[in-house]
Amino acid sequence: MSLHQRMTTLHTLLLPIALLIAVAPVTAQSVRTVVAPAGSAANPTLSAGIRVGNIVFASGQLGLNRTAPDTTIGGQTRLALESTKKVFEAAGTSMANAVKCTVFLIDVKDFAAMNTVYREFFPANPPARSTVVVAALVAAGAKIEVECSAFIP
Repeated sequence: MSLHQRMTTLHTLLLPIALLIAVAPVTAQSVRTVVAPAGSAANPTLSAGIRVGNIVFASGQLGLNRTAPDTTIGGQTRLALESTKKVFEAAGTSMANAVKCTVFLIDVKDFAAMNTVYREFFPANPPARSTVVVAALVAAGAKIEVECSAFIP
């Protein structure tokens, strides 16, 4: 690998870190804080969200409701984004301040229907997004998982 290729690779790896530091400078107030929406149960393996400075990182939200299951991609997308919204609100921000989302789908054919509901939550200036098709999600019946990050004004 040439020196130029190594420098380009290093630049590619360090740029996201530099951007995070620029957006959320480390200060005495930028302590890592767990964010939990009201009424949510504690989970021993993950936090619903983590706040660092003026950034909140929401954990991946599945679109499953154990008591009233919805097997449609529209229903599951809505529930996953409603759960994300609750995490953001608990951190003091909103969906309008989302900067990056990643959507995991188990069926590429669900992309258009997911997008229809997704636009309801981000009607203007949507966040940057990646959509990935995966073989399966961690819970049986889950068709979608959404994880997002947002800034806190």
